Amino acid sequence: MSRTIAWTLSILLCCTGSFTVLAQSENPGASNLGPADVIAHVTADVMNIVSEANTYFDKDPDRYFREIDAALAELVDWRGFATAVMGEYYSRGRTLDAAGREALKRQRDDFAVRLREGLIRSYAKGLLAFGGARMEVQGVEASPQSTRIASVTQLVYGDADRVYTIRYQMGQYKDGVWRLRNLIIETINLGEIYRNQFDSLARQAEGDLDRVIGEWNAVLSEPIEEVNRD
Repeated sequence: MSRTIAWTLSILLCCTGSFTVLAQSENPGASNLGPADVIAHVTADVMNIVSEANTYFDKDPDRYFREIDAALAELVDWRGFATAVMGEYYSRGRTLDAAGREALKRQRDDFAVRLREGLIRSYAKGLLAFGGARMEVQGVEASPQSTRIASVTQLVYGDADRVYTIRYQMGQYKDGVWRLRNLIIETINLGEIYRNQFDSLARQAEGDLDRVIGEWNAVLSEPIEEVNRD
């Protein structure tokens, strides 16, 4: 994994993690915000989150991880994300009997927990280094298929005049709130990368999904931790 990808993933997690704080505040109109408004509010809020964490992280890092986890709790549909990453391995549940479907749902739920733990632990440390980045919402593009799907483009200005392009693929849920469905960092589709990784591991494990889920964070964290240490 390149430094560019890890850098932008850190920014993305920080951004996505902060909107839920806004949505759970005393702002009754949070559910009425459009997709571009969501990203704009996130951009403003993220600087405060990172700035505060810098004052206590060395002494109480678990507090930081808890706050990131709490921020992501309502924004990210972890089970939905896990289902998408499992891809055809979850879709095959349609051909199973009732017991098989229940077992597959249990595996999906276990995987959702693993994903949640891994993403927060792997990327949250990297957020502290990027609190000064300038971010700018460039525009929003509605989907021709549905008014409840949209893509928001954001520019992140890094060092040496490097500009990163992030596309937030968003969907409007039944409660009216816009939430992330997928992330595209430059030309890298995060959901696609995770789905391909799951497929590769499942093939190596000869379809043993419990083994894949058990080893997921160890396999995915190694290259990320190397970049965070650079």
